Amino acid sequence: MPKIVDVRTTIWEWIGPVAPMPPPFCTTASDIVADVTGSIAGFRFLGWLVVELVLDDGTIGIGNAALAPHATKTTIDTYLKPLLIGADPMDSEYLWQSMYRRTLPFGRKGIGMTAISAVDLAIWDAKGKVLNQPVFRLLGGRTKSKIPVYASRLYSQPLDTLYAEAKSYAEAGFPAVKIRFGWGPKDGYAGMEHNLNLVRTTREAVGPGVDIMADCYMGWSMEYARRMLRLLEPLNLRWVEEPVIADDLAGYAELRALGHVAISGGEHEYSLHGFRQALEMKSFDIAQFDVNRVGGITAARKITDLCEAHDVTVIPHAGQMHNYHITMSSFAGPIAEYFPKVPVEVGNELFWYIFDGEPVAKDGHIDLADDVPGFGLTLKTPDSNFRLTR
Repeated sequence: MPKIVDVRTTIWEWIGPVAPMPPPFCTTASDIVADVTGSIAGFRFLGWLVVELVLDDGTIGIGNAALAPHATKTTIDTYLKPLLIGADPMDSEYLWQSMYRRTLPFGRKGIGMTAISAVDLAIWDAKGKVLNQPVFRLLGGRTKSKIPVYASRLYSQPLDTLYAEAKSYAEAGFPAVKIRFGWGPKDGYAGMEHNLNLVRTTREAVGPGVDIMADCYMGWSMEYARRMLRLLEPLNLRWVEEPVIADDLAGYAELRALGHVAISGGEHEYSLHGFRQALEMKSFDIAQFDVNRVGGITAARKITDLCEAHDVTVIPHAGQMHNYHITMSSFAGPIAEYFPKVPVEVGNELFWYIFDGEPVAKDGHIDLADDVPGFGLTLKTPDSNFRLTR
């Protein structure tokens, strides 16, 4: 059986040109302590951690994490790597539990679980390569011929440019688009009207046959959210995403119970137990964990099954292959998020600049190859736009 002989971690930090994104760009949880609502400073990340899990037969499994890459790298190098050397990557459940329980006193969520996620992805990529199977086939196989995807790059911007960009996605065949709200509690009723105009303009651009979703990125208060959801109800949004801070599961449940608009959340929930609590409290209509935050494939498949048992739809946060393989293998996931490749501006698009193999949307859908093992990703050769820390 194969054995793990090395775990390499590398931070890919973008030092090249970055597109300016002036506020109001997107509301964030930091707005309450910031001078300006919707600054990209509370949203942007320009570093990405890559994990390479090396087996004794030369196989290399690739994992990644996008949050706090320096702290995540230290956690892997110091606490997780010693647990993995000499282990069999096929024992993924045992290895996951070993990492989880070793970091339990200081981990559980956030950086600790992000580190486990990155390693777990590398383990599953290695498993797929050893078995010569794509990861989604190891999870149960194909549940759909192709994955519908929604275009997720509409930010708060001048209405004329918003209209043109939204219209281009509808014309490209995307069945849905997502916009970010730019105004929050500090901006009063005038800000509410600005938010409504973003949605109205997007609807005018895409027409009646395309779904619209809207993201608050935890930038609203409960009082503001109650008022906004009531105003948004006639605009027929598919969902409003992360209206309040992630820990306020009772607040999510209250907003969902109002029945104005479907509520999505879970992007910043990091554990199986956290999702069990959220589901028992009926906090979400749509669960949006990110596989490279929530514990990797090992945890994500359990959370997906838990959501399915509660009749809660699963639409993972962000596109990217680790999320697509979960969506392809589950009937609980009807659609996936998709970030088009654009000049670097926020950080979500860095995936396109680090990896080869990411599927390109065609007519609003992506597909995964049946004959490419693992996640199907390879590392690009870094250019002068990146600074690497090993």
